[in-house]
Amino acid sequence: MKAHLTRRYMFSASHRLHSDEMSEEQNRAVYGKCNNPHGHGHNYMIEVTVSGPVDERTGMVCNLVDLDGFVHQQVVERYDHQNLNLRPEFARNVPTTENLCIAIYEIVKQGFRLAHLEKIRIEETMMNSFEYAGEKSR
Repeated sequence: MKAHLTRRYMFSASHRLHSDEMSEEQNRAVYGKCNNPHGHGHNYMIEVTVSGPVDERTGMVCNLVDLDGFVHQQVVERYDHQNLNLRPEFARNVPTTENLCIAIYEIVKQGFRLAHLEKIRIEETMMNSFEYAGEKSR
C-alpha cells in the first residue's frame, strides 16, 4: 500500500528579483517592487511530500525524525535568515520562489533516500504558492 506524507517547515529569507541579463528598466518592468535594490523578505512555509509503502512494523511511510532532521539541516539551516541572492545556487538564477522550489526539490531528491520525494510546495505569501515535482511535472 502506497501512502503520502506531507510535512511543513518554515524559514525567513530575503531576496531581490533582478536579472543581469536585463536592463534596469526591464527589471523594474518585470519584477516591479520585488526589484527593490535593498531587497525584501518573506516568511516561507515549505511542504515536503514523500510517498512509499506503509511499513508493516512501524505503520509509517518514513520516520518523521529522519525527515525533520534532514530538512532542518539541509534546507532550513541553509536558507533561514539568508539573502538568497548571495547563495551559490542563485549565482546564475534569479532567486524567484519558483527557482527556490526547484533548488529545495533537488536538495531533498539527492539527499533523502528513505522515501520517494513527490513534490515541494512553497507558500511565499497568503496569495502566492509554488509547487515543483521534478522533470516529470513539466
